Amino acid sequence: MDARVEIPDYTSLQKRAAKMEIALNATPKHGPIDVVVDSTGLKVFGEGEWKARKHGVSKRRTWRKLHLAIAPETGEIVAEESTDNDKHDADLVEPLIDQVEPPIEKFYGDGAYDQRKVYDALECEAAQPIIPPRKNAKIWRHANSNDYRLPRDEALRQIRRTSRKAWKIDVGYHVRSLVETTMHRVKTTFGDKLRSRKPPNQKTEARLRCAILNRFTQLGMPQFVWS
Repeated sequence: MDARVEIPDYTSLQKRAAKMEIALNATPKHGPIDVVVDSTGLKVFGEGEWKARKHGVSKRRTWRKLHLAIAPETGEIVAEESTDNDKHDADLVEPLIDQVEPPIEKFYGDGAYDQRKVYDALECEAAQPIIPPRKNAKIWRHANSNDYRLPRDEALRQIRRTSRKAWKIDVGYHVRSLVETTMHRVKTTFGDKLRSRKPPNQKTEARLRCAILNRFTQLGMPQFVWS
């Protein structure tokens, strides 16, 4: 059999990767879901890493931030964004929730998401924020106001009445640890470094990793049995 199969060269593959659209293919859900968000850093193999190999470790390292939203019920990644390292986590809330097709019931995030723009975005989605107010937080809308009480202020009042630890137990904040587990799985499975050189290709590479990890999750997760 004399079959002729053209194999694209490296340059063609790089050009195609920059424009490739990748679906995360999370398991479809009927009805509202909860999401847990966080970010982690991925090193970039570029000039900074080359200098580190040639001349030793430099004070400046280039890296990208990978922002993830997972569904705690399944452990799958339902939204992903990769940005430069100077992008704040709160700036990515809207792009992340826009990727989530089912309605969001609860949104879990750490103190970095305790910002007005985050609460405004969640209010538009009718999602309940489970975000710990920062330690120096102040009430935004006092009780003598005629307007409705903000969920963030109610969380702060409960923390003042009881404790931060008691509030976390009451609202189930421990669920947030699942996104840290997902980020650990990403790094242990694919490494903590992006191989692509150009930012568009790095975005594609990061999203492809998330899609593959979702497939791994769908194939099966370890089940622990206490004897």
